[in-house]
Amino acid sequence: MSLELTETVQGVVDGLTADHSEDLIEVYNSCDHTYIRVESQNIKEILSYLKTSHHFIFLCDIIGTDRYTSDERFEVIYNIMNLRTQDRIFVKIRVEEENPVVDSAISVWKSAGWMEREVYDMYGVRFEGHPDLRRIFMPEDYDYFPLRKEFPLLGIPGSIELPNTTPDTE
Repeated sequence: MSLELTETVQGVVDGLTADHSEDLIEVYNSCDHTYIRVESQNIKEILSYLKTSHHFIFLCDIIGTDRYTSDERFEVIYNIMNLRTQDRIFVKIRVEEENPVVDSAISVWKSAGWMEREVYDMYGVRFEGHPDLRRIFMPEDYDYFPLRKEFPLLGIPGSIELPNTTPDTE
């Protein structure tokens, strides 16, 4: 590996290689950040390992992306940080379009709850073990996921009741 990594991040990569080699897919640097892509089946164990063994105690964000491919369509990205060293890594997993399910990270970070709800609401990725997985922005009965790439830019006419934009003159 010929990446420019800090000692802490190199230790993470070495630790993952030693302890979770079967789950490690790739490590790369982009825009001065380190990305570690792992298999999705053991994401909860990997995140817990990074928190307890490498002090990545701060979950900054969970991000969903739609790669719009026929294989492993959706990506879930965990933006985590070591507050002692100020190192940040992005742990990425991919899930299929059919039945996009991943284990919830709430047992690792309680703050993951809101972030997972947002990814679910916008992309339809379900988080197994989430205690309250429901929509956070869209109505509960909304049938679509607005950040999926096939979703029309102007929305789906009639799919949601919009407020009247004409002010009352009474």
